[in-house]
Amino acid sequence: MTTEKIDGVAVTTQANVYFDGKCVSHSITLADGTKKSVGVILPATLTFNTGAAEIMECVAGACEYKLAGSSEWVKSGAGQKFNVPANSSFEIRVAEAYHYVCHFG
Repeated sequence: MTTEKIDGVAVTTQANVYFDGKCVSHSITLADGTKKSVGVILPATLTFNTGAAEIMECVAGACEYKLAGSSEWVKSGAGQKFNVPANSSFEIRVAEAYHYVCHFG
């Protein structure tokens, strides 16, 4: 099931803008201290580096991703998630706006 609403959060109002505006997100913190980001990636092929492990949840749109060390592009659409290990990277290919929630840890 796709996350449609997240209650009881603190939102960092200044956007995180990456790759000349191709990715824009806002950081949120839940009451228990859990951190997430909510954003959109516009059409592009981008490479992200991770510190913490991440779960990328597609809210709308679609993407293809390739984890570090893999040669395989995998499709992910609305309602689907993919895991990215800590201290790693992934490439993401987006043909239409990809709306996501990034769950850290």
